[in-house]
Amino acid sequence: MNVARMRFVDRWLGAPVCFVLTILRRLLSRRTAHADVRPTRILFVKLAEQGSTVLAQAAIQRAIGKVGRDNVYFLLFAENRPILDLLDLIPQENILAIDARNLFSAIWGAVRAIRHMWRLRIDTAIDLEFFARSSAALCYLSRARWRVGYHAFGGEASYRGDLMTHRLSFNPYLHTTRAFEVMVQALDYPADRFPQLNLRPGPLLPGAGRFQPKDDEIAEVRETLRGLLGSKRIGPLILLNANASDLMPLRRWAGERYVELARRILDHDPNARIAFTGAPSEAAAASELVRQVGSPRCVSMAGKTTLRQLLVLCTLADVMVSNDSGPAHFATLTDVEVVVLFGPETPMLFAAPSPQTHPLWAGLACSPCINAFNNRASACRDNACMQAIEVEEVLQTVRRCYELRRHKLRSVA
Repeated sequence: MNVARMRFVDRWLGAPVCFVLTILRRLLSRRTAHADVRPTRILFVKLAEQGSTVLAQAAIQRAIGKVGRDNVYFLLFAENRPILDLLDLIPQENILAIDARNLFSAIWGAVRAIRHMWRLRIDTAIDLEFFARSSAALCYLSRARWRVGYHAFGGEASYRGDLMTHRLSFNPYLHTTRAFEVMVQALDYPADRFPQLNLRPGPLLPGAGRFQPKDDEIAEVRETLRGLLGSKRIGPLILLNANASDLMPLRRWAGERYVELARRILDHDPNARIAFTGAPSEAAAASELVRQVGSPRCVSMAGKTTLRQLLVLCTLADVMVSNDSGPAHFATLTDVEVVVLFGPETPMLFAAPSPQTHPLWAGLACSPCINAFNNRASACRDNACMQAIEVEEVLQTVRRCYELRRHKLRSVA
């Protein structure tokens, strides 16, 4: 299901569903105010965006500390499952996936997920979506006794009923990783205290998850690269992830700028190799960019890798340049230096908390324009914030990252 349809359904179907469920909740039960919250089975609900799942590592690990790995569950859209499988934080059988290819399959998948949650006797549901109605409804319908999520409190955030027991006020100054972790920590406080939360968030730390490729996986991806390049030498290797997902088209840096960047990298270093990355749906566009670069040292790996193989590719690379999208977060599970281009959203909230993440953001007066309060939908149709990031700035950052990478490798050796 595309993002426009998702927003339409969430607004026009989700809002009345949350309204009806709120009336039902008030008729059938009271919001629990017990100070002694003792969860035994915790369910996270994060339907969309695989990159955000990487940012949720600390929250998942804190939940594991409370109830054990076998008692933590995750509900998401099936297309976003691969990164959770790869992180291997919870058992694969604890992942509940909804097929969201179309509206009918999404509704049927949600019904099946609700029945599954009833059988599991989930007692705690944590809504990692900011103000989506569908996730709030699923948390309530899970029959969880304790439900943690954001509430509008009469502010500018979208209405989604009164379905949570632990109703948090969204803090737009708190990094997403910390915000997710705070949602788990909220279970240590009585429900009737919220939205006040007398808690100092801990330091922002990198995720503990690290990707460890197997020798045969490395050999396979290396051979693919050699075949495309027509050379045994594959490095120094720079990866360019030119297209953000359709979920946020305003995040895109123009293709012609990626072409110019690639040409200047190749001109600067006669030994450099460049590989464009992307999903199968982006393969044709990536191939066209490679054609425009016009160098045998520049190839396309878009559509030629699974998620695991993309991370293997990152382990072979020195630097990745990416729009603010899933691959920029996935790459932080490896040692590659990642240059991330931000525009309609801010790195202060969404940049991966990793020492190898190097965000670039123009900081225009109108940026960021996408946030939790507007359902991450902007009225902007001309992403001046991305256009303000010059090729020269990105090139210089790539050069610094490459030297940093060389220094790290020499230190290890």
